[in-house]
Amino acid sequence: MNNSLLDISPVVPVVVVDDVDSAVPLARALLAGGIGVIEVTLRSPAALGAIAVIADEVPEMFIGAGTVCSEQQALDSAAAGAKFLVSPGSTDRLLDGLDRVGLPFLAGCATPSDMMRLIERGVTEAKLFPATVVGGTSLLTAISSPLPQLRFCPTGGITAATAPDFLALPNVGCVGGTWLTPREAVKNGDWQRITALAAEAAKLRPSGKSA
Repeated sequence: MNNSLLDISPVVPVVVVDDVDSAVPLARALLAGGIGVIEVTLRSPAALGAIAVIADEVPEMFIGAGTVCSEQQALDSAAAGAKFLVSPGSTDRLLDGLDRVGLPFLAGCATPSDMMRLIERGVTEAKLFPATVVGGTSLLTAISSPLPQLRFCPTGGITAATAPDFLALPNVGCVGGTWLTPREAVKNGDWQRITALAAEAAKLRPSGKSA
C-alpha cells in the first residue's frame, strides 16, 4: 500500500450503501474500472455491514469508512474491517479518538483555523469539506503559500467535470466524489455504468502526488 492515503487513487468514491447485498458487486465494479479504494459513509444502517462484506469478499479493495463523527464509530468501523477513516470535521475530541483507534485517517477541515489545528497535531493530510461550498480551488490556492505543508482530498460537490481543476493544484493529492456511484445505478445494479465511470476517473492524474 502507498504510505499516503492521498496517493492511492486520483478519485476516492464516496458511497452511501442502502443495501448490503449491493456492496460486493459495487466494489467489484469499481475494481474492474481501475479504482481500488472506496469510502463507505456511515449514513445508512447498512454501512457497517457493507464494510464487513467488502473487507471479507473483496480483499483487494482498500475499504474505508466515511462520515466518522465519534471514537465509537471509528472503533465500530475498524471492527467491521475498515482500513482507513474519514471525518467531516476535526474536533479535538474526535482527533484524540482517531489517534487511539490507530487507523490512517483524513480529518475534515474547512477554514485556516481548522487546518492550523491539524498542523499543530502533526497532521499534514486532510479532507477539505464541503469543498465547493467553502471556496474550492480558490481557497486551496490561497492557503498553499501560508500552509504549504498541507495536502488535501477535497470532497463535497465535486463532479467529473470539475475534478481535473482540483487535481491540477499542487496541494491536492486526490478528490472524493459521489459521481462514480450514482445511487440509481447502484439500486438498479447497473454495474457496467459504474465500471465505465470508474475507468474514466482512473485516467485522471493529480499534479499534487507526492514523490
